[in-house]
Amino acid sequence: AAVAVLIIACPCALGLATPTAVMVATGKAARKGLLIKSGESLELAHQVRVVILDKTGTLTKGKPAVNRIVCLPGVRETEMLTLAAAAEKRSEHPLAAAIVAAAEARGLSLPEATGFSNQTGFGISATVAGRKVVVGNQKRMEDSEVSVAPLQAQAQECLQQGGTLIYCTVDGALQGFIALMDPIREDAAASVAELRNMGLRVVMLTGDHPLAARTIAQAAGVDEYVAQVLPDGKAEQVKQWQRRGSKVAMVGDGINDAPALAQAEVGIALGAGADVAIESASIILMKGDLHGVVQAIRVSRQTLAAIKQNLFWAFFYNLLGIPLAALGYLNPMIAALAMSFSSVSVVANSLRLARTD
Repeated sequence: AAVAVLIIACPCALGLATPTAVMVATGKAARKGLLIKSGESLELAHQVRVVILDKTGTLTKGKPAVNRIVCLPGVRETEMLTLAAAAEKRSEHPLAAAIVAAAEARGLSLPEATGFSNQTGFGISATVAGRKVVVGNQKRMEDSEVSVAPLQAQAQECLQQGGTLIYCTVDGALQGFIALMDPIREDAAASVAELRNMGLRVVMLTGDHPLAARTIAQAAGVDEYVAQVLPDGKAEQVKQWQRRGSKVAMVGDGINDAPALAQAEVGIALGAGADVAIESASIILMKGDLHGVVQAIRVSRQTLAAIKQNLFWAFFYNLLGIPLAALGYLNPMIAALAMSFSSVSVVANSLRLARTD
């Protein structure tokens, strides 16, 4: 009876319950294009209640293009675009690259800019051909005490279409604005809808004007959005949800997203994103599509369900078998068979994860 108790009480199944499920789930996720850096992040993902999505490059394709150029009377469009592109040429921002690309597509020759200065989240300034050029958003214009009221009607029209407006001044005088459009990913609305159907709250963060943000948010179908968020304010947005008691998953791809990715319980980065974002995230979407967020959370929930089932069976065999062995109803051979069967059942249940959707 003593030998039977020792055999039946061997906690092999208990030790196999969690690692086998995590191992199988990690392999399954890899086949789906999800690189999960640790078992901890896989287990945490099932607790997520709020998914925060960065707009540019995450909800949108991250490939903005110049959609419209509006100038004040007396200002030549090609001249404003030339000066703006020359000033933006030294910037690494996607919007700057789009402005430069638009100028080059028109065959414009861009003079060398000097005295380049970047104000993160607002715009840049530089000296081009002896003229002081400032290119930035409306807040940058307000800080420079430049009124954009003369362009209000055209600006409202572009913002309602979801455009991002970049204003340009030369020697302190407003020239006009450049409207850029960044199309939404084809799978964005469907992925957001799936996340919401899973009981998750989806929030969009963007530095855009509230009017443009509302248009993108409505097209994507998110629960809520926060506009005019500065790059260093994204981590604070994550903290605000955490203070409310919510577990947060942050999804982003840019350098500015890295602090928020690190702050969230689960940081999810797109595989085509910046290296620092990928380094800060705990889950990487190698395919670069938003459906990977749905798959990651679904895999996590399936994994936790399998772990709980495994633990149940591991305890069930011990709780049932130990009293029987102690009372002499099990000989050591039957106890060994029962103990082995409990381990096999746990492994088999974990392997079942590989066949689920």
